[in-house]
Amino acid sequence: MENSANNISESPSWKKSLLWLALAVACFHAAYTSLKFPAAGLFIFGYAFGLVKLCEQGSVRRAFYFGLVAGYLCYAPQGFFLWNIFSAASVILWLVLAFWVALFTATACGAMRRWGKVKAAWLIPILWTGIEYFRSELYFLKFSWLNVGYAFGNQNYFGMYASGFFVFFLLVICQYRHLLKFSPIRFLLYLLFIVLVFSLLLPSVARAKRWKTPVNLVGIQLEFPSPNILPKILSQALAKNTNAQIFVLSEYTLNENPGGVPDALKDWCREHGKFLVVGGKAFVTNEIYYNTAFVVGTNGDLVFQQAKSVPIQFFRDGLPAPKQELWNSPWGKIGICICYDLSYTRVTDELVRQGAQLIICPTMDVEEWGRHQHELHSRVAPVRAAEYGVPIFRLASSGISQAVTGGGYVVAQTSMPGSGEILAAQLRLPRQGTLPLDRFFAPLCTGLTGVVIAWLLLGDWRERRQNRLRLSGND
Repeated sequence: MENSANNISESPSWKKSLLWLALAVACFHAAYTSLKFPAAGLFIFGYAFGLVKLCEQGSVRRAFYFGLVAGYLCYAPQGFFLWNIFSAASVILWLVLAFWVALFTATACGAMRRWGKVKAAWLIPILWTGIEYFRSELYFLKFSWLNVGYAFGNQNYFGMYASGFFVFFLLVICQYRHLLKFSPIRFLLYLLFIVLVFSLLLPSVARAKRWKTPVNLVGIQLEFPSPNILPKILSQALAKNTNAQIFVLSEYTLNENPGGVPDALKDWCREHGKFLVVGGKAFVTNEIYYNTAFVVGTNGDLVFQQAKSVPIQFFRDGLPAPKQELWNSPWGKIGICICYDLSYTRVTDELVRQGAQLIICPTMDVEEWGRHQHELHSRVAPVRAAEYGVPIFRLASSGISQAVTGGGYVVAQTSMPGSGEILAAQLRLPRQGTLPLDRFFAPLCTGLTGVVIAWLLLGDWRERRQNRLRLSGND
């Protein structure tokens, strides 16, 4: 790869490269700094532009290192909350996140040097999407936060990975339009055509007319409470929300209770005729358990339970769920994600495939992890709701809990830390949810990216082998 610099200009100067690096980092943080100004998400275009410019280095190695520095300067400050959890080991985790940005810049640079800018330009959106999907969904240290798609909030109608694809696709057309032979008029017509086609395909166009059954939910933020006080707190919440039908408590509310749901909570549900979703542990042995959300019915019986599908890496977070099922509630089919599960499309996709009309998400967000961690985590629910057209009720141990409509709009939320705060909302269930378009092509992009990387490595190996043979022949 290094010696086949065909159809690519000389490497930009260090001054220009540092300028593109600074642009990418500044725009990334601007896009992710505030939840109060959704339009700030548009700064993510500057981030993508800077990264694409960094791909134009004179060597793959240089492109890799620039990408690594860019990724580290983006992810380390945004993910500084990891220091509160893992201490010095978080430095390695930030490097792991930065590696995927470096892999993108190195692969795109290698493609440009081998096939030229014109051919490689069309690969850039595919490479970004493929790498982003892999690092977010597929390998052991998967982590979907700080994805390009999350910067757009509830505007991810085509899916969070599609948002990243189109950001880089539009950037490529704008940046290389002279090489791709796009006149200004042809360029505008091309963009209008893309907008028209995907507007027609937009699965959420008719969602506003599909809302069906209303359900009233109430959640209470409590961090590791004593089980003895829960009935009293639930009664206080009921007194303020007499029309509530489902009550929700956070993940690990019953942290140390070996018997699952205590009789006092079952009696409360029976006495008041209410449903309760509460997080706890379903023990297999004295030490091994499933991190579980229990559903107690109006008769005090346990009517449903769902274990966490993706336990957090390096945490004592239980066994992964052996299966995912839906709770056939009186209002419709309800899927339950536990905390981190909501971050993974392969978990939530399965619930929607099974027909989930509402997702309830008991969450453990520890107060000491800091406000920024809570703010980053709160970006997930609006994106998921907008993707599927399914409302989400996310109840955390400390702020920010959210009630989100099927259009991705937050209609109620609590503050941070908000100990004891009540989240109450009426959400309307749709007849059905839909999977966004990117669930089909994002895995395809990952496969194509793997082929491109393998092809470039094979080409590099062949060149090195030929050079060795040539040198040995000269000797």
